[in-house]
Amino acid sequence: MKKTIRFIKNYWVTGLLFLGLYFTYVYLSNNDNVNKLLFPPVDQIIKAFGEVNLTFFDNMLGSFGLMIPSLIIALIIALALGTIMGLSPFCRRVLYPIIYTVSVVPSILLSPFALVLAPNFKLASIFLIAYNIIWPTLFATINGIITIDRVYLDIADTLEIKGVKRLFKVLYPAAMPSIFSGLVTSIRGTFLILVFAEMYGTQLGMGYFVKKYTDYGMYDYAWAGLLFMIFILLIVMLAFEKAKERTLRWTINDK
Repeated sequence: MKKTIRFIKNYWVTGLLFLGLYFTYVYLSNNDNVNKLLFPPVDQIIKAFGEVNLTFFDNMLGSFGLMIPSLIIALIIALALGTIMGLSPFCRRVLYPIIYTVSVVPSILLSPFALVLAPNFKLASIFLIAYNIIWPTLFATINGIITIDRVYLDIADTLEIKGVKRLFKVLYPAAMPSIFSGLVTSIRGTFLILVFAEMYGTQLGMGYFVKKYTDYGMYDYAWAGLLFMIFILLIVMLAFEKAKERTLRWTINDK
């Protein structure tokens, strides 16, 4: 009960804003203020949602089939390279200009090369998604390690904590708040490039679903797919926030 009351207390304004957006859309779509083809009435969107709701989960699984491997690959590379650069001033000095230069190239510009060089479209999509999301976590890992309070390192030296144990017991926990901030940005970037990849080369996925029905001019179905995709993104982000709160419970102030 206390959690429910606290939730309402924290988010009642947010709820009112969402209701305001909903009723604004209802008002505009039920009048001649907007193009009704592009902005169909709510009841039409609900009907479309009911007609194709079973295909949503197939498309969701298709999207996760691209997103999850890409995210894992990007995180492994970002943590490994970020740790090396964070610990070694020499590597940081040599590699940082190169990595920074490469990171500013949008993944969309690399899509023609990826499509030609990759053996299939799935691997090309995984490359583009991983490339797009690796940089926030990489830079966050580097920054998290180089800004660790020297006290933690001195205590580790006193206790003779070295090697892998030092990495997982001292360095990563101390750098975790910064790393998680990069992960949040990475996950948001995952959906952005995922939708782009699905719109132009797959036969399954949430982005493909929206693109297909916009091409057909069936915008009620496209809106249903878009709302479902937003809902899934919110679920993923909320689950990640809960995992972050549990992992960083020693840093979070609930007051």
